[in-house]
Amino acid sequence: MKALVLCGGAGTRLRPITHTSAKQLVPVANKPVLFYGLEAIAAAGVTQTGIVVGDTQREIREAVGDGSRFGLDVTYVPQEAPLGLAHAVLISRDFLGDDDFVMYLGDNFIVGGISGVVDDFRRERPDAAILLTRVPEPTAFGIAELDAAGRVMGLEEKPQRPKSDLALVGVYLFSPTVHAAVRAIGPSRRGELEITDALQWLIETGHDVRSTTISGYWKDTGNVTDMLEVNRSVLETVEPGIDGSVDGASEIIGRVRIEDGAKVFGSRVVGPAVIGAGTVIADSYVGPFTSIAEDCRIEESEIEYSIVLRRASIVGMRRIEVSLIGHNVEVTPAPRTPSVHRLVLGDHSRVQIPT
Repeated sequence: MKALVLCGGAGTRLRPITHTSAKQLVPVANKPVLFYGLEAIAAAGVTQTGIVVGDTQREIREAVGDGSRFGLDVTYVPQEAPLGLAHAVLISRDFLGDDDFVMYLGDNFIVGGISGVVDDFRRERPDAAILLTRVPEPTAFGIAELDAAGRVMGLEEKPQRPKSDLALVGVYLFSPTVHAAVRAIGPSRRGELEITDALQWLIETGHDVRSTTISGYWKDTGNVTDMLEVNRSVLETVEPGIDGSVDGASEIIGRVRIEDGAKVFGSRVVGPAVIGAGTVIADSYVGPFTSIAEDCRIEESEIEYSIVLRRASIVGMRRIEVSLIGHNVEVTPAPRTPSVHRLVLGDHSRVQIPT
């Protein structure tokens, strides 16, 4: 079995971060989202991995390299434009050959990995298998309709009138029969080759398409809210440890990891939280569910439930919450402007003005 990891999307929902960085490389708990997926693929016993790349391919290549650090053998497949998941399969035909494969969306996060579903697919050998999870807003996802026995009856991409609340999770397993499906379909109303249409073609032509409904944690980290939620989830499992330095005037509470070279002075850090290597925390408060990357500076500030990327500095800020702060950002207070009150008061007035 091979793996196909999709990293060609533009990441419009994470702008402006993704104007200068690949969305798959935005970190949660100080590790890029993509790396969690690559580790899950390796843990499932799959080594030959194709990564579909687009405009951000230079960054992806630099971060992943040949894949050996993950126990993978990586091949890169350039995609000229994000023309749909089925298009990614179509252009990867030479790499995939006639092997079964697992397709993994590079910006998805699944707790518990994929080893179980990969083992089931290898053992049972259906034509395709999908993972499903219940979602509160099914119009935003590819949605599956199951019959009473749990078999897949139909699929639809972002339907206006969903027939169920079962959304496709960003992991798919295919036999080589999918190659006929992606060649048989045409572009959707969005102008893309949809993998849901390819799966629907398999269903309508009598092929065996199975599903597994997962109850574990899954997120598409395509927007800031979901990115912060994934960060929160991962930080709850982080192994605490202090490899950096903490002075006697500081207080470290709960599950906190302070990486080698980080320094904490006169500050309070409440976990779960991660402080990256080379970062300096001085006279500040770092609250729960916060990841601060490498070589940052937090001084005379408070921050909580946030992600701070490499080499950012936050100085003199009273409170920052629910925020994603990019690389090399500087956050400081605005210059104070004179406070002026213009008054027209009648005789015998009494006025109280806050100072």
